[in-house]
Amino acid sequence: MDGTILLWIQEYIRNPILTPVMKVITTLGDAGIFWILVAILCLCMKKTRRAGATIGLALLFSLIVNNVILKNAVARIRPYEVVDGLQCLVGRAVDFSFPSGHSGSSFAAATVIACLLPKKYGVPAVILAALIAFSRLYVGIHYPTDVLVGVLDGILLGGLALWWNPFHAERWEKEFRG
Repeated sequence: MDGTILLWIQEYIRNPILTPVMKVITTLGDAGIFWILVAILCLCMKKTRRAGATIGLALLFSLIVNNVILKNAVARIRPYEVVDGLQCLVGRAVDFSFPSGHSGSSFAAATVIACLLPKKYGVPAVILAALIAFSRLYVGIHYPTDVLVGVLDGILLGGLALWWNPFHAERWEKEFRG
């Protein structure tokens, strides 16, 4: 079914206008660089320093869980190598497919941003994370289940960073104890 969805996207959604946009969006997730820059920017300002540290922690969790542990444990081959007729629109990846590291890191960071910063930052962060996740399907480099698991574990890892981060221990303790 994963391959069928990718072929459907290729047949019915890909188009000459959207393709360059999706290629740019997908590169925003490369190596988590966009989210790392957001974390650094937040660390530079006193009001957002705690958010920056928590984003960094969420990205570290995503790197370890997705790119070091799960990708190597599952070792799923990229869809463009096994789905007949699927054309990959970006360079071939050197790592395994499952889960999507772009989706995981994007949603880990966006979860923290949505929880710690005002809505005017949180909503665009979640929208961008969703666009990055969808772009991975659009360009043909991930299966839908890779992206879905990346989104879900990104949310969980962002939540773990919020819960575990020592910068927020007092705040969370007050909220949970009333």
